[in-house]
Amino acid sequence: MKIYIIGFMGSGKSTYGKELAEAMGYGFMDLDKEIEKQAKSTISAIFTEKGEDFFRKLEREMLLKTVDLEDTVIATGGGTPCFSDNMKWMNENGETIYLKLFEGELKKRLEPVMADRPLLKNVDPDELDNFIYKTLRARSIYYHQAKIVVEPLLLKAGDLAGVLRNS
Repeated sequence: MKIYIIGFMGSGKSTYGKELAEAMGYGFMDLDKEIEKQAKSTISAIFTEKGEDFFRKLEREMLLKTVDLEDTVIATGGGTPCFSDNMKWMNENGETIYLKLFEGELKKRLEPVMADRPLLKNVDPDELDNFIYKTLRARSIYYHQAKIVVEPLLLKAGDLAGVLRNS
């Protein structure tokens, strides 16, 4: 089984995904890290030098390469489900889990790392609340297509692993 972890930036997809993979005895893949390896560049540099459209194309290519993986948890980027029918494709090719956090928690996590996030680099810190609110609302239609919705502050990865093994 393949498990795709989706959610807003800062929701803990990589951390939760690693914990879930370990609890299930699965491999783990961070889609953004794989894109960086393939492109020999950082996500920030790709956004800056080649633009978001180019990045989304690379992201789609890397996602499609996961089709033959088995027993793997894949942490996607925050925007992955929102482009190129990626959400539909992930649902057809594996389990999907949305890590749902609310605006206040996301702000607390993102504020200290705004400079490291391509989509937040040019956001005024005073406008972070509004950016998160608007972007989360726009992406929620995709995120809520996941087969499982988890509030990671309430359900630990190890507990979810037990649920998944018994389903």
